[in-house]
Amino acid sequence: MHDQTIAIALLLGSFIGMLLLQVPITFTLAIASVITAIYLDIPLMAIVQNMVQGVRSFSLLAIPFFIIAGEMMGQGGISRRLILFSNLLVGRVRGGLAQVNCLASMFFGGISGSAVADVSSIGTILIPMMKEKGYDDDFSVGITVTSACQGVIIPPSHNMIIYSLAAGGVSVGRMFLGGFIPGIMLGVGLMIVSYVFAIKRGYPKERKYSWKEALVISKDAILGLMTAVIIMGGVISGIFTATESAAVAVVYAFLITFFVYREIPLKALKGILYSALKTLAMVMALIAAASAFGWLMAYLRIPALATQALLSITHNKIALLLLINLLLLLLGMIMDMAPLILITTPILYPVVVGALGLSPVHFGIMLILNLAIGLTTPPVGSALFVGCAIGKIRIEKVIKTMLPMWLVMVTVLMLITFVPEITMFVPDLVMPQL
Repeated sequence: MHDQTIAIALLLGSFIGMLLLQVPITFTLAIASVITAIYLDIPLMAIVQNMVQGVRSFSLLAIPFFIIAGEMMGQGGISRRLILFSNLLVGRVRGGLAQVNCLASMFFGGISGSAVADVSSIGTILIPMMKEKGYDDDFSVGITVTSACQGVIIPPSHNMIIYSLAAGGVSVGRMFLGGFIPGIMLGVGLMIVSYVFAIKRGYPKERKYSWKEALVISKDAILGLMTAVIIMGGVISGIFTATESAAVAVVYAFLITFFVYREIPLKALKGILYSALKTLAMVMALIAAASAFGWLMAYLRIPALATQALLSITHNKIALLLLINLLLLLLGMIMDMAPLILITTPILYPVVVGALGLSPVHFGIMLILNLAIGLTTPPVGSALFVGCAIGKIRIEKVIKTMLPMWLVMVTVLMLITFVPEITMFVPDLVMPQL
């Protein structure tokens, strides 16, 4: 007879220990699972079977398609066109380029679904441009990094698909719709902060465009934005599943990138596919390892024990939600988003959805926004590191400037947490549950 407490300590202790030793997260999850299985005399083939089962999902096919479409549009000139389109819409506001940064991230998020991709594509153009126009380094990097978080909330987002899988089949279409208002709120909040910074530091407006220029810019940008429209329209209308709409979006992105924009040659497709394959390999390996880890957590009843532990602290709904948000914010500071979605969803879902009665879609958006904030915070914030590398600035210098931006993000998080209608209005209106 094996002691459950020792098994839980082995699973979580070895996981935390390897994280501290900076072992890659995929190996950390897999090794912790193997060590615990050996202690429990569970055949290692059961671990392998659960890893295979974790990636044998039709819904997961949407992820490689999203990645490929995002790579094509990112390298094919869509970033520059979205920046011009954003400049046309908001460039005349004080601190025009900062406003453009926020709006372009909102648009690009609807194509790439990735905060890091957003920082990489838009940041490489806008950060040097902002510095040239007299914007401070710390502000240029800070607003780029924080606005990029819209990429994981505004649909389509492959992180929503990962959450849907981890939560046991939550509607991907409703998750996509649930991200609209929170993503726009975050963007508007950051635009207000940018305006305040611009007034305080004397940042300039951008030039006015002629009607002819405006028409050309709009036509070019709308062709790229149609990628997101295809994905969302297909899913919401029921014509396509999320996977099928992502596949159609790849075909559309291919035609627009190579035969309409034509900024890169057809031979660049090899590099795009190679880059997408590297990203996909990391994501799928992570999902496989997390599936085995999650199965062992369920076997050891860790979600049930976590529910009991949290409810033993307090039964007050507000206090519990604040506690869960604090926990997720702290975890987001030390781990990346995808593994945290896979690990925390099975643990917290029974508490938030089961005990507190939140909608699975509401909890999903709350969870993803929490972890998106983690992408912008040290010590492991991947979007922050990419932004600082592009801006050639030390993280310590950026952090102070980012404090008002984090305040906006946390304020939006609290509103989403305690006003469920913000998240649920669009899903309930467009795709009501029968």
